[in-house]
Amino acid sequence: MGKECCECKKKQRSEDEYKALINRLNRIEGQVRGIKKMVETDTYCTDILVQVSAINAALNAFNRELLANHIRSCVADDIKNGKDETIDELVATLQKLMK
Repeated sequence: MGKECCECKKKQRSEDEYKALINRLNRIEGQVRGIKKMVETDTYCTDILVQVSAINAALNAFNRELLANHIRSCVADDIKNGKDETIDELVATLQKLMK
């Protein structure tokens, strides 16, 4: 697993991880297009707001999945290899996500 993250900050994802993330993003993209169409067709505000809330929930689910994968692979591998600065990077990332 040590080769999944490298010094250039890229990650080789498994085919399953890649497909799961792309599928989530494709669904979110479709939801955004749906909201655009709702605005274009003068849909009532609260109906649009409910769909925006669904997109926020979908993005949060995407973040949780990506973060879990990151911790299980990149962070765990770096800690095993003595790169404790990765913990500081993770903390900074979590602080940004919690704003």
